[in-house]
Amino acid sequence: MSPPVPNLAIRQVREREYQMSRTEFAALVNQHARQIGEQGVGCIARTVANWEDGQTRYPRPVYRRVLTALTGRSMEQLGFRAPSRGVGRAPIVKTGDHGDGLEDQVQRRTLLMGAGAATLGITLPDLDGSGPGRLGARHIKLVATTTAALYAHDSDHGSAALRRDGAAALATAYTWLRQGSFTATTERRLQSATGHLAVAAGWLCLDSGLHGDARSLYTEALAAARMAEDPGLEAHAFACMSLLAHASGRPREAVSAAQVAQSVAAPLGSPRWLSLLSMREARGWALQGDRSLADKAVVRAHDLYAKGPAAGDPDWLEFYSPAELTGLESLCRADLGQHDRAAAGAQSAVLLSGEVHARNRALYTADIALHQAVRDRPDPEAAADAATRALAYLPEVRSDRLVRALGDIAAALQRHRALPAVRDWFDSYTAATTA
Repeated sequence: MSPPVPNLAIRQVREREYQMSRTEFAALVNQHARQIGEQGVGCIARTVANWEDGQTRYPRPVYRRVLTALTGRSMEQLGFRAPSRGVGRAPIVKTGDHGDGLEDQVQRRTLLMGAGAATLGITLPDLDGSGPGRLGARHIKLVATTTAALYAHDSDHGSAALRRDGAAALATAYTWLRQGSFTATTERRLQSATGHLAVAAGWLCLDSGLHGDARSLYTEALAAARMAEDPGLEAHAFACMSLLAHASGRPREAVSAAQVAQSVAAPLGSPRWLSLLSMREARGWALQGDRSLADKAVVRAHDLYAKGPAAGDPDWLEFYSPAELTGLESLCRADLGQHDRAAAGAQSAVLLSGEVHARNRALYTADIALHQAVRDRPDPEAAADAATRALAYLPEVRSDRLVRALGDIAAALQRHRALPAVRDWFDSYTAATTA
């Protein structure tokens, strides 16, 4: 499967004709849909990003009608191509009467997640080809180590090169569960470890804008949590579903999932875990525009974080530092339209990060640029300065989110392109993204 080809035509229409950000253009699409009586349209910035990044090669019929009516252009003129019959379809894999198709599902997902992604060798060894093996503590540790390696590389370099490794490792772990022999205790522990690996693979998809794959993986993680009787994994899966719902423009679901996660995690003895979940809830309220409830959840998150580390903290929570707490609050402020506070918070997050978590530093630096560009009194020179620092993270950080954020910055700065600092940044941006 070839990697997505960016759709420059629809992007140029948005940037040059309408001079809008992706969020503004999505709102215009929804408004026009209502005006012409179209139902089932819920366009968000991510929808527009999927069109422009080539993730969506041909929109659904309702969007095709709305876009044609709005722009006066055909789908072909907007850069979309109708799929050819019989081309690009996944093969139909039949399973035996006694199979549940799980390995086939994972193999198909391996192809989806791995498209266009290089492998870094973060994987699990296959079982002995002579037949199912006896599984024990060593195999459980291998799954946990692989999960930790995926998170560590993603934190430093982004997710773009990891999806194939995550999918391949998950496929192997499922094979172990299906073909191996083990005690009941080992089965539960391996099921739990595989669920945490599914969460990590889901994050790599979510970070890359593959929301359907992320939802499937989080659902599998939730099923693994129930089978393994692991409340920590269950809370983690619901927390990730909250993040996915926010990214997909479903704020009520984001709040509900975060609240369920808090209920499940409450007995686990980790105030900082609950702090992160409160911040997830705050982002859901912020996306709904409810400042009061968002502020209450933010205050609760800070109060819980101040209780300090505890024995119940999961290992993966290490990323949740004061920098991340500050950065997540800045994202809430952005959702509430408080761009001055969001810019200040993102700046603090970068400073607090020090030299660790390069991907997050890059993303928060990009946030500074975007907020400076869209605040009530835009500061395009400050935006260009921050955008230049964000651009410097390429190609060391290969996060699809960073690439999309740089595109949003370009759209926001388009009207200031006559300024020398902005013009210089556009030259650097064009050179970097073309390379």
